[in-house]
Amino acid sequence: MSFKKPEPIALKKTLTPLQFKVTQEDGTEPPFANPYHDHKEPGLYVDIVSGEPLFSSLDKFDSGCGWPSFTAPVQDVVEKEDRRFGMRRVEVRSKQADSHLGHVFDDGPRDRGGLRYCINSAALRFIPLEDLEKEGYGEFLVLFK
Repeated sequence: MSFKKPEPIALKKTLTPLQFKVTQEDGTEPPFANPYHDHKEPGLYVDIVSGEPLFSSLDKFDSGCGWPSFTAPVQDVVEKEDRRFGMRRVEVRSKQADSHLGHVFDDGPRDRGGLRYCINSAALRFIPLEDLEKEGYGEFLVLFK
């Protein structure tokens, strides 16, 4: 997938103010008041900016934190040390668009690797399982077999 990140002025025209704040300004949406924290439909979550595949519904779990939580990404993401707000965390960013997605913690389900990718819904677009092929994500159908 070849991707050239649009300039901020163009992104402001295509993203909602919250999506822009989260992905481009390292913001955080409110917990429990976002569309994917309790979303259970099978499919793929992709970067709202680039469309790069990020997480599968198969790796999603209810962590009780108020944001979508996943045990693993479907392909590489960028992890960076984050020392903002007097905390030491690991930030998660998309590889192609450099979108801020959220953070990864080591308090996830032990039987699934122990990681919890705590991700902002505003950084994601959901592709339902039945639309993967027509949306160009057919290669990820194998995950659901």
